[in-house]
Amino acid sequence: ALHQTVSKLKKLLTELQHNLVRAERGNKSASQRVRTGTIKLAKISKTYRKESVAAFKKKGTSVKHGPC
Repeated sequence: ALHQTVSKLKKLLTELQHNLVRAERGNKSASQRVRTGTIKLAKISKTYRKESVAAFKKKGTSVKHGPC
């Protein structure tokens, strides 16, 4: 499940990047795709967060955070 989510996340980020370039040039359709894409990004990010935490717990590995 985590691998599928990572693949979706990579694909969405690539599409967003492509549409952002077009939106900067004034393409209104691309701007709309970016807006809807950011909503999808938020949803997929939440899914990734849940799945990655579950995967680390399953392996018995704790996530260590370094200094900010």
